[in-house]
Amino acid sequence: MHTCRNCNQSFQTEFALELHRDTCRKGQLLCQVCGERFREGNATQDGWHYECPNQDCDGEGLTADLYRVEDVRTTTTH
Repeated sequence: MHTCRNCNQSFQTEFALELHRDTCRKGQLLCQVCGERFREGNATQDGWHYECPNQDCDGEGLTADLYRVEDVRTTTTH
């Protein structure tokens, strides 16, 4: 079984998981450098290294410049 680390939904194949990652509502990221919001699949090729897909932005690194939208919302609502 392959499980999405964002929403914990399980899939029979790695391919099915990859397809899901592009549409997972909990897999959205926000770049604190440029303010752009995008899907996780657009920010990484290998699932380990992340960079902002905006060509004019130098934001990179999950929790360095890029944050999960869900985490940002949780932090700012307190």
